[in-house]
Amino acid sequence: MEINLAQCFIAVDDHDKALAFYRDALGLEVRNDVGFEGMRWVTLGSPSQPDVEIVIEPPLADPNASDADRQAVAELMAKGLLRGVIFRTDDVDAAFERIRAAGGEVLQEPMDQPYGVRDCAFRDPAGNMLRFNQPRKK
Repeated sequence: MEINLAQCFIAVDDHDKALAFYRDALGLEVRNDVGFEGMRWVTLGSPSQPDVEIVIEPPLADPNASDADRQAVAELMAKGLLRGVIFRTDDVDAAFERIRAAGGEVLQEPMDQPYGVRDCAFRDPAGNMLRFNQPRKK
């Protein structure tokens, strides 16, 4: 039996800002952008991984969620406390320069980590932390 990752989800509070960041700064391709029941479903992905999609969605994409739950999630997102995504790249320094030049909010400049990668970190427009890592050459 084979199991593969198909989609992962990132909560955003402004699809247009997020789309500009993920498409223009990161270079991901837009695969789908549709509205459904008052929500917007946008999928993006790397051309080198055609079977994996990132879905950017509202902070609480459950139409049955209470207003209190929506507010709680919005507050967590505003603090940057929702989980982010880790991307792998073959050149973390070049990725860092590209994202910084595009206006990405730098959290950590590229550095070698003791667990075997060189990485850097940014916040997306919604406050999600994104890490970019490159395995160190042995």
